[in-house]
Amino acid sequence: MSAPEPPARAVSPRQVQAHARLVAGLASRDFQLLAGPGCESMAAAIEALAPERFTYHTTVWDKFADGTDKIQIGGYQPQNVIAGSHVLLLCSFHNNDVTLSQFSVMIVLLESFVESLTVVLPFYPVGTMERVTEEGTVATANTYARMFSNLPLGGRPTRLMLYDLHTLQNRFYMSTGVIASLCTTIPSLLPRLSQDAVMCVAFPDDGAAKRFKHMFASAGFSVIVCGKVRHGDERRVTIQEGDAAGKAVCIVDDLVQTGGTLFEAGKALMAAGASQVSAFVAHAVFPQEAWRRFCRGGDRAIFERFYITNSNPTRVAEIPTDDVFKVIDICAKIVHDLDHYST
Repeated sequence: MSAPEPPARAVSPRQVQAHARLVAGLASRDFQLLAGPGCESMAAAIEALAPERFTYHTTVWDKFADGTDKIQIGGYQPQNVIAGSHVLLLCSFHNNDVTLSQFSVMIVLLESFVESLTVVLPFYPVGTMERVTEEGTVATANTYARMFSNLPLGGRPTRLMLYDLHTLQNRFYMSTGVIASLCTTIPSLLPRLSQDAVMCVAFPDDGAAKRFKHMFASAGFSVIVCGKVRHGDERRVTIQEGDAAGKAVCIVDDLVQTGGTLFEAGKALMAAGASQVSAFVAHAVFPQEAWRRFCRGGDRAIFERFYITNSNPTRVAEIPTDDVFKVIDICAKIVHDLDHYST
């Protein structure tokens, strides 16, 4: 027998006032804004959204002849405006080289007497490599967590903002110098779905349903849950919950690699009578240009629209937006989340 739900706690007027003061205080902070390689256009967009709060300084990410980093961080010359300031650093860990370079910059910033450092890393690329089943395999999520946890203490912990983290337990692997702040891109998707007359969402597996279902059900969307079942030696995606007949459906997941599961889920929904099927992923990984298969004329061209965010900016820059792909900009969501510690 399951335990009874705890009674709802009434919120006192004092608590409401305290929360309002907190949000107002956060919204009054001004930031010196820096961008890692590939994030420069996002930084410029954030500055344009609120130029009274964000001052963007360009950083030179160069190399010496021997291949080692030659980095000049913006905001130090001709006058140091970094010391004593709240600093916002946009990061993209799209390869090991740029990742190490950005950790080098974090160390310098935290040793520069900053008031606070907030690191926005929309896509955490090692989020799915948090455990091993065979000795000798490297859990790179542990490596990254240790690197973050050992950043210098700059008076207060570094805030690390992550979006739609695949394995939520990763946040607890970090300690001491950094605190993970989990955010989601889903609020940026909801108005786009309503605009496109899509009021039914499907999840390709139970894991995605557990992460996202409550965000759509509370907004009035009907929900379908798919799952993989074994047919002999083959695993097929089938509908396990919900009805797709006559509906425009959008499959929702946190990330896409080759997109095989999304494609199979799309076929199952069309076979069940969906009028059209689209897809959304927060993080477009698409190794080896796997996105090409979903473009019109490709062998996986099943989706009416394929919504992606710009959380992985170097990959998104390669994908054409005049085809099936529609990019949802999360810059405004980042600004919102800076002022709110829960999403």
